[in-house]
Amino acid sequence: MSGSVHPSAVIEDGAAIDPTAKIGAFCTVGPNVKIGPGVELKSHVVVTGQTTIGADTVVFPFAVIGEIPQDLKFDGEETRLEIGARNRIREGVTMNTGTAGGGGLTKVGDDCLFMTGAHVGHDAIVGNGVIMANQAALAGHCIIEDRVIIGGLAGIHQFVRIGRGAIIGAVTMVTNDVIPYGLVQAPRGELDGLNYVGLKRAGVARSDITALRAAYQMLRQGDGAFQDRAGRLRDETDSAYVQEVVDFILGQSDRSFLTPR
Repeated sequence: MSGSVHPSAVIEDGAAIDPTAKIGAFCTVGPNVKIGPGVELKSHVVVTGQTTIGADTVVFPFAVIGEIPQDLKFDGEETRLEIGARNRIREGVTMNTGTAGGGGLTKVGDDCLFMTGAHVGHDAIVGNGVIMANQAALAGHCIIEDRVIIGGLAGIHQFVRIGRGAIIGAVTMVTNDVIPYGLVQAPRGELDGLNYVGLKRAGVARSDITALRAAYQMLRQGDGAFQDRAGRLRDETDSAYVQEVVDFILGQSDRSFLTPR
């Protein structure tokens, strides 16, 4: 054990804390936890399980990080939670370790923001730069790619994939995969266009945005099944962004897709 630790904190034997980390009042750190450089646990934070927290991540009061999965099939097997660098984990956030049946790992990337009460379920894989607003929840086995934004009180069904740069509106239930750069809203999650604001903020070239717009229209109105339309797009585009959407649609999935309405 090392680092700046408040006298009221409970640090169990075996915990590895970097000398530059700060552990605030009334925090609890379990014996198999590794806390990286510059990490700060504000106060009243619980970090347990086989959990690693990357550099410069800040965890706010009453977050519970690394507890066992909320899965009745879990039988005490040793599984992990890995959290990357420079994340902001706000008050009351919960993140669970994985399960043996789901690969044994829950993983969070770098530079994410988890607002108050957000939940990351077992075996979820969260990319870089993801934002989950207040009380948003990921069920088990979800895959959330880079720079996704999930609105407050939104719920993501187990095994759903959300493609890079997509945005999910508040109070939305998402039960099927969401294409990269998609815009999803309405209570029962409807694909309602593309995240043009996010594309522009990311500095995507106008030509690529135009190509994405045309691709979306083809996916919405073209002949054949959704995957058939995506297959035709693969042969007709030279845009890397459109190709990313095509690869996502034609890739492995445990769910069907939200399709353009």
